[in-house]
Amino acid sequence: MNTEIQRLGYQPQAPYQLDLEVFSVADLRHRGKEQVRVTHRYEFHTLVCVTQGRCTQMVDFKSISCEPGSLLVLRAGQAHNYGEDEDWDGWNLLFRPEFVLPVSTTSHDLKLALNLERLPEHMVLSSQELRKATDLFQQMREDTLIDAPQEDVHALLRHQLHTLLTRLSILQGRQQVQGLPVSAALQRFNRFQQLVDERFAQWHQVADYASHLGYTEKTLARAVAASMGTTAKAFIAARIHLEAKRLLVHTDLPVATIAEKLGFDEATNFSKFFRREGDCTPAEFRRQQRMSL
Repeated sequence: MNTEIQRLGYQPQAPYQLDLEVFSVADLRHRGKEQVRVTHRYEFHTLVCVTQGRCTQMVDFKSISCEPGSLLVLRAGQAHNYGEDEDWDGWNLLFRPEFVLPVSTTSHDLKLALNLERLPEHMVLSSQELRKATDLFQQMREDTLIDAPQEDVHALLRHQLHTLLTRLSILQGRQQVQGLPVSAALQRFNRFQQLVDERFAQWHQVADYASHLGYTEKTLARAVAASMGTTAKAFIAARIHLEAKRLLVHTDLPVATIAEKLGFDEATNFSKFFRREGDCTPAEFRRQQRMSL
């Protein structure tokens, strides 16, 4: 029985020792087609940039149609599949979550780290921006091969990664109405989001998060509404529902076991919750998804 989603840790081929790796999709296929076709849950952040051809990739049950200029921003913990299409190519950039921040953290660096979390899953770059991004990927790839002390190469790659993320943040910012760079509400929401990712299986009530963070429930509600346009309760429920879907499709665990893993005292309560969030029972969702694979 498959009891866990296939987790893919950051394990570059020996003797590679850096915390960031750049390679083409063609290189990935050369390593093994199985890696491309299997759904994995990454333990690292990934950028996938399509440079030629068209494909359809899956990110947490969402089908994303990609063409040259499409850039996927995949966070650690998400389930991703490159899809069945083979007539396309692009760049993969893998890096450990802690590699986003430099050794010495400043307020500006914190803003940059938060921008990574705020980037959309799918961005579409213009032909000019695609060329600039491609140049950056190519330069980083070449610089991973520099014969120099590892700490020096790490420092170089970290700055290049920040250059790329900053450019993506600026492009995204042009498409949005900008508020304060890092407002108090956004800071509160980011703390809440991080805590939800850590505790969603144990804490289902807004009050638990507000108490732990030192906020009133009203303050937390305003922060979530300002940042995401939804309620704190709905945000928690969506995170639980997403994890439930991942476990239903990518493991063979019984529904009752999944309910227990997600903090429900009864499988019937879990089924009611799942139907309320997704208009079908857990068993129906599992059957529908597996029939479509």
